[in-house]
Amino acid sequence: MTEFMPGSDFEPVVPLDRTFDALYGLEMLELTSELARAQVVVREHHMQPMGLVHGGVFASIAESLASAATGVGVVADGNAPQGLSNQTSFLRPILAGTIHAVARRRHKGRTTWVWEVEITDDEDRLCALVRMTIAVRPFAGG
Repeated sequence: MTEFMPGSDFEPVVPLDRTFDALYGLEMLELTSELARAQVVVREHHMQPMGLVHGGVFASIAESLASAATGVGVVADGNAPQGLSNQTSFLRPILAGTIHAVARRRHKGRTTWVWEVEITDDEDRLCALVRMTIAVRPFAGG
């Protein structure tokens, strides 16, 4: 998926290929204002010293999905999504393969949106569960 926010004329301030998401390899598969799916192929630089995918990778995927999906719903109104809270529960490690993530919107408010993000492994086992709160603020420009 090459378009940042499908259906909008939003132009990213930083080119997508130079963002943090590009650095760790986030691949968006589906992006709407109600659901977002993505994946990351596990590489050595995702690991912590014990050979497990670093928890920060899970948290980063969740925040990026929830922020981008909220953006789909608010950018046209001149607003911007901003991460407000990230509560990640780590349930099972991922050692290799692909990290799969699905974000589902649970609340759509005027100033905040709340998302639940499930992080799974290649065997569809739940590895992390994330509750993301995204603030909706007026876009300040670039």
